[in-house]
Amino acid sequence: MNLFKFILILIIFFGNISIVNSQIIKKQRDSLEVAIALNDSLISHKDIFPFAIPITEPAVGYGAVVGGLYFIRKKDPTHRPDIIAAFGGLTSNSTWLVGGAYIGYWKNDKIRYRGVSGYSAANLKYYDFGESTPVDFSMDSFLFSQQLSFRIKKSDFFIGVKYQLTKITIPDIEDEILQVDPFDLKLWNSGVSLITEYDNLNNFLSPTKGFLVHISYDQNLEALGSDKNWGSFNFFTHMYLPINDKWVPAFRVDSQLATGDIPFYAKPYISLRGVAALRYQGEFIMLAETEQLYNIKSRWDLLAFTGVGTAFESLENLKSNEIVWNVGVGFRYLLSRTYGLKTGFDIARGPEDWAFYVTIGSSWLR
Repeated sequence: MNLFKFILILIIFFGNISIVNSQIIKKQRDSLEVAIALNDSLISHKDIFPFAIPITEPAVGYGAVVGGLYFIRKKDPTHRPDIIAAFGGLTSNSTWLVGGAYIGYWKNDKIRYRGVSGYSAANLKYYDFGESTPVDFSMDSFLFSQQLSFRIKKSDFFIGVKYQLTKITIPDIEDEILQVDPFDLKLWNSGVSLITEYDNLNNFLSPTKGFLVHISYDQNLEALGSDKNWGSFNFFTHMYLPINDKWVPAFRVDSQLATGDIPFYAKPYISLRGVAALRYQGEFIMLAETEQLYNIKSRWDLLAFTGVGTAFESLENLKSNEIVWNVGVGFRYLLSRTYGLKTGFDIARGPEDWAFYVTIGSSWLR
């Protein structure tokens, strides 16, 4: 299911860069930026844009997501267009996914809509709490999600609601090794989320100043057709505090708390570069990470990052798993001054291994 979050980020990314103004092409910009601007102009005329984006998540291996976007333009060309997307992806460990999505910016961006539906078949590893030997399992997932967010007057505060339906099937698992609830192997989840956010970042894609604070609660309910009552409380904040035009320290704090009878594969996990998804899970997790970006020349930035986190068995029993850490370096290239979009790669080391990541925009995009 985390791959669908990646797809939503992808769609939002294209939604931001597709805002077209014919006056942005100016002679003083270099050839690369002109090419991007011309590409945006092409989007505005043909309304269709194909894409191919790499996947570099250690939990599923290397691969790519490919697809196409269809832009529904507004009467006012300065307003964000609505977007329809179709996509498919495959990774080196035979994980695959297909689906479609719709992103809407309505009432002059006072209302934001996200809808996504799709199917994935993922090959994953599950580590029971405190265990270092994984259990291999495959998971087939159907997802249907609808979300609406409303801007509070002219402020930077948003309040929203989401409905999400998933059907999870686990056809193969070494259940003699891992004791799981039989319900978890074939499970309907149906629930709602309440969302609040404060967002004054100076750029959605590659921010260098401002704050993003997110608080939400997700609850699956038998009354809505779920096989289990379970949920999660989610909090994260991203802070960008520039020292000067060249040096931008950034900080991230993230915490999740599972509630109710949560399935074993849906428990919160430590999400840090250099640490495979699902590797360190518990009913309660906390982590902090800092990223230090330094501009060395015009479009080129170097960055270094490090973080720590831990997973707890439960809130009642604050038995901690080992302290998880990461450290790494990378670079960013300013692909477009017009949109403030940066791309690059990171090399990260976690407790067990090295990992390589291709990035588009911020590594913390959610």
